[in-house]
Amino acid sequence: MHVPDGFLDAPTSVGTAVVAAAGVGLALRGARRELDDRTAPLAGLVALFIFATQLLNFPIGAGTSGHLLGGALAAVLVGPWTATLAITVVLIVQATLMADGGLTALGTNITLMGLVGVWVGWLVFIALRRVLPRRPASVVPAACVAAFVSVPTAAFAFSVLFAIGGVADVPFSTVATAMVGVHSLIGLGEAAITALAVSSIVAVRPDLVYGARPALRQRTLTIRDEVPA
Repeated sequence: MHVPDGFLDAPTSVGTAVVAAAGVGLALRGARRELDDRTAPLAGLVALFIFATQLLNFPIGAGTSGHLLGGALAAVLVGPWTATLAITVVLIVQATLMADGGLTALGTNITLMGLVGVWVGWLVFIALRRVLPRRPASVVPAACVAAFVSVPTAAFAFSVLFAIGGVADVPFSTVATAMVGVHSLIGLGEAAITALAVSSIVAVRPDLVYGARPALRQRTLTIRDEVPA
C-alpha cells in the first residue's frame, strides 16, 4: 500500500503530512503510558517483524502495491500509541533507505498505515474484547478480526484521498473497487498471521500482550486444599 511520489497532488500530500505529524506527536505522548519494562523490548521486535512482512509486496497496478500492514497486530501487542510510532519508524526507514514509498508521500503513508490501520484495528479489537469472554484466549479472535478489518479500511481511505487529490482522472468507484477488493484478500492473510503471532505469545506469556492485560487483571488466584494421604 505504499503510495509513491506524484500519486497525489501537493495540497493533499501536505494535508496528510500535517495529519501524520499531529498523530505522531500525540503518539509520542501517549506511548509514555504504554511503554514499560515489558512493552519496550517487544516494541522493537514488533517494528522489526512489521518491517520484514512489509517487504512482501503484491502488485495491484498503476504503480501501486499491496502488502501486510501490521497495524492491528502492533496495537494488540504493544498498544496503539506505541504501534503508531513503530510503524512510523518502519515507514521512514523504508522511504529513505529503500525507496519504498515516496518521500513526499511519507505523510500519506503514515496516515494510512500508522494512523488509520492502527486505530481502526485497535477500535475493532476493543469493541470485540468487550463482548467476548473476559479471558486471555479471547484476545486471539478479536485481534484476528481487527487485523482483517483494518487492511481494506486503510485501502478505502486511500481511495478517498485519491478522489480528493489524485493526479489521474480515474473514477472513485474504480479505485475503491480495486483497492478494497485486493486488500480484502490481503486482509485474510494478515488476519491469519496476526492470529498466529498473538496466540503464540498468549500461550506462553500473556502478560507481554498489551491487549490481554485487562483480562489478566481480573484473574483470581485459586488455592486448593490438599488432604495429606
